[in-house]
Amino acid sequence: MTRTEAPWGPWEPAPLSEVVALFSTLRTPWWVAGGYAIELAVGRALRGHGDIDVLLLRRDQLAVQQLMPTWQWWAADPPGTLRPWTPGEVLPENVHDIWCRPGPAEPWRIQIMLDESNGHDWISRRDGRVRRPIGQLGLASPEGIPYLAPEVQLFYKAKEPRPKDEQDFSAVLPALSDKQRHWLANVIVQTLGHHPWVGRLRS
Repeated sequence: MTRTEAPWGPWEPAPLSEVVALFSTLRTPWWVAGGYAIELAVGRALRGHGDIDVLLLRRDQLAVQQLMPTWQWWAADPPGTLRPWTPGEVLPENVHDIWCRPGPAEPWRIQIMLDESNGHDWISRRDGRVRRPIGQLGLASPEGIPYLAPEVQLFYKAKEPRPKDEQDFSAVLPALSDKQRHWLANVIVQTLGHHPWVGRLRS
């Protein structure tokens, strides 16, 4: 568990086991995302984490409020402000992140990320041309933990990769299938153009 400071109070990320226990009864699709998704893909811990991310489809956003009704929820309004997310409020399309904690005196524990969909398809909020069937958006660990497919997570990390993103890419690259490499290389070229990861994906 890593505790980090933020302008709106400290982060103390919930352990993965706690997140899984909290979300296990959610009836809508959800996936562990971020660095933990990469670790689930490679089957081992890689680094420390300043937060823990859970991805939901935007259309299912209110289900998480109902899942943990006593928690405090704050929406990350661009550009860089937090505000309370009131019960029953449908967040607009420009809000992608939600911070949550058990109470106002508690550290932040989980970050919820919202992504787009249309019918049976997931649509990247970064570029509407990038999409895939929702049933193919994630995988499951041997323990049954749903996590975002590594090629999708790496697509989000590719835009402005930080050192930890480079570490995640290098760690999971050997585990990617030819199909996963092909998909990721193509969407990076399509949306970002030249990128140093593409050559490594195609080698």
